[in-house]
Amino acid sequence: MNADEKRKLHHAEQDFLLSRTRRHFFQDCALGVGSLALANLMARDTAQASPSAKAGSHQDRVLDPLAPRRSHHTARAKNVIYLFMAGGPSQFELFSHKPALRKWDSKPAPDSFFPKEKSFAFISKGAKILGSKRDFQRHGKNGTEISELLPHLGSAVDDVCLLHGMTTDVFNHGPAKLFMNTGFQAPGRPSMGSWVTYGLGSESSDLPGFVVLQSGPRGPRAGNALWSSGFLPTSYQGVPFRGTGDPILNLASPEGFDAGRQRDFFDLVGSLNRQRLETTGDPEIATRINAYEMAYRMQTSAPELMDIHQESAATLERYGAEPGGNSFANNCLLARRLVERGVRFVQLYHTDWDDHGNPNENLGEPLEKRCREVDRPAIALLRDLKQRGLLEDTIVIFGGEFGRTPMGEERKALIGRDHHIDAFSLWLAGGGFQPGLEYGKTDELGFAVTEGKIHVHDLHATLLHQLGFDHEKLTFRFQGRDFRLTDVHGHVKEEILG
Repeated sequence: MNADEKRKLHHAEQDFLLSRTRRHFFQDCALGVGSLALANLMARDTAQASPSAKAGSHQDRVLDPLAPRRSHHTARAKNVIYLFMAGGPSQFELFSHKPALRKWDSKPAPDSFFPKEKSFAFISKGAKILGSKRDFQRHGKNGTEISELLPHLGSAVDDVCLLHGMTTDVFNHGPAKLFMNTGFQAPGRPSMGSWVTYGLGSESSDLPGFVVLQSGPRGPRAGNALWSSGFLPTSYQGVPFRGTGDPILNLASPEGFDAGRQRDFFDLVGSLNRQRLETTGDPEIATRINAYEMAYRMQTSAPELMDIHQESAATLERYGAEPGGNSFANNCLLARRLVERGVRFVQLYHTDWDDHGNPNENLGEPLEKRCREVDRPAIALLRDLKQRGLLEDTIVIFGGEFGRTPMGEERKALIGRDHHIDAFSLWLAGGGFQPGLEYGKTDELGFAVTEGKIHVHDLHATLLHQLGFDHEKLTFRFQGRDFRLTDVHGHVKEEILG
């Protein structure tokens, strides 16, 4: 090779190296970071639920991330409907009757209940006890006391498991919602619905495995981080459906783009993506493939799902649902329709339960309005599931991110309560939870749990147990560590199971 040829070869090599990007490095370096990451992805099934025959190998999981899979043990439930009351409903006005609050009303909280080191979000030492103005009546076989604000729940109390000993770690709304939904107080972790669909897949072929429905005057604080898939493949993230207009934005085909052209487009893009998937093994490419195919199928399935005109007049009346509207009642009816169609996890967010004492957020008429919005449809959903034989396989959860303080908070002459993490209430039904059970107790003023404490991590562990999972084994390796919904905590609460 003469000097001129050597010079040309040297320049060609320089041009080649200069054209290489970081992406080329990850793709082509046989022993580099990209291959190590792929090896980790290929090996991670050792730490997760065993795949069923339908799910097949790891490669089958990548190609069909929502294929149904076996859990670790026999499951009592296969679906979840989570009715999330964003803002933190007051247990003292709804679930927890405390006559002693009336006795102490307008008096400073006693030091024995309010230690110096205890802090709250907006009230301080010297805050006065607030007695509830709401009447409670006894219901059901065990005489469970339920507020006058929830008459429909009172009539169905023998079907629910009422927990009074809930505790959490976080008292600001956004982080507390994240903690309740993801087991961690900062964004970036997978939501409970994502963990469940990652573990079990979905039984629906033409709808997402995890659907989110929203109602109320605004969205919940922390936004879409509440239904994010975090570091899990994005196939498992929650998909928000809208109550009016297109169920999902940009789902409909552009004008003039007929079904034949659309099918050709999907086939071509799918072919190119599959070639790339074979080369890289990147699960996000599988997500893209499945997203295109799901979108194509949902152009028919989603409008049919949202059309509640198909329901009988009697059913619409029971829920209080109105076709064409966007309400918690409509969303409860849609939740039943979704689980009927095989959707694994449905989450309903209803906002503005933050009753500090502001004009639109206080313990008077605004609280009454929200209770009217949710009580009837939530119990209609419960009874509808039971009548159709779906409740035994479906866990229904009703609650918020924390509770409220026994002390009052006065703003602009209106009365409310501050955030409280040491004791609050929620209820569950179906899916093997013990019906008619009232579990957990608090002290006479409702400051702290005295019996039957259930931390958020315990709740998550128990929910996963009912869905067939050992919460310590449903993991995903990320950044060199096996993560799980319950982090390094959580105990299954066998006492509340039937």
